[in-house]
Amino acid sequence: MVTTTDDVLVLGAGAAGLFCAFTAGQRGKRVRVIEHANKVGKKILMSGGGRCNFTNTGTTAANYLSANPHFCKSALARYTPWDFIALVDKHGIKYHEKELGQLFCDESSKLILRMLLDECHDADVAIETDCTINAVQQRNGVYEVITTRGVYSAASIVVATGGLSIPSMGATGFGYQLARQFGHDVLPTRAGLVPLTLSGKPLEDYADLSGVALPVEVSAEDTSFRGALLLTHRGLSGPAILQISSYWQPGQPLSLNLLPNDDAETWLLAQQAERPASELKTVLSDVLPKRFAQRLCERWIANKPLRQYRAAELKTIAAQLSEWPITASGTEGYRTAEVTLGGVDTNGLSSSTMMSKHQPGLYFIGEVVDVTGWLGGYNFQWAWASGHAAGHSV
Repeated sequence: MVTTTDDVLVLGAGAAGLFCAFTAGQRGKRVRVIEHANKVGKKILMSGGGRCNFTNTGTTAANYLSANPHFCKSALARYTPWDFIALVDKHGIKYHEKELGQLFCDESSKLILRMLLDECHDADVAIETDCTINAVQQRNGVYEVITTRGVYSAASIVVATGGLSIPSMGATGFGYQLARQFGHDVLPTRAGLVPLTLSGKPLEDYADLSGVALPVEVSAEDTSFRGALLLTHRGLSGPAILQISSYWQPGQPLSLNLLPNDDAETWLLAQQAERPASELKTVLSDVLPKRFAQRLCERWIANKPLRQYRAAELKTIAAQLSEWPITASGTEGYRTAEVTLGGVDTNGLSSSTMMSKHQPGLYFIGEVVDVTGWLGGYNFQWAWASGHAAGHSV
């Protein structure tokens, strides 16, 4: 088989891999990206409903989950959202802020992918697609990547193979296998930013409300998120649920504040004073979807005209509305998860360069590492920042 020699081999042509590749290429390194899928950047194209939520202006280390919450600080500080925005501006891509610092393309996520590929082209980065890796080995300080297209060798390899989320896009556990091969610990992985499932009685209670959405604050122990909740035929989805799913553990109780913008007791007492003849389900329908409000009153909260409730009863109802219990049975798993929690243990990596502490010239970046962001552009910012750190070090 033909052997091709480069300075750097990047394994994976997703967000982190492409960013790292052109960053290294701009430094004069000969860089080759190896991608097993037939196209690059598939998850970039589908992200943000096709608009690509490419960063978040409020990014801090607090927006990430990791066994070492300090690890991501160095890379995030050295490549900020404003640095990426400058690159977007350079390419003339129009964007807007949707909410909470989340930036989306005005037109299409294709523009972000095209930007990355244009930067790779300008930096003379070679990209091989449809190229399956059969083995990786190191001999005499040189890495050899044996593929279906031949053997590629380089002094450095960057593992940017992503996690296990959305296997239909080609996700595999190859990066974790490679980490273990070279002496790295891999922390247990699980689906993150993923819909939760209901079963049994809880599913019966809500399944026919599929499609109903409402603003809530959802809590699991000490962690809470505000946002929309969407009832589905399998259970619960929507931004608030996706956020809490990364913190939720099986068997852990969840509670929903169904009136996140009001003090429920004060609001109910005010409604009683203003509309004493109105039934509770009617009043609740003003602030909750009508079908959802009716379900609450059909099954759990006695419905009658507000004037018939004593103050103590309204206080109890207010407590229920503020901490509505719901029992999830699980998640939809990697099939629909946006990210993978866990991964390559950061204790084995340099936080400033992303290089292995065990194996010189071996780097891990992006989702394969045990750094997982919240919903809202944070995972892309980690891809850019970790890719930048490695790209400047290789």
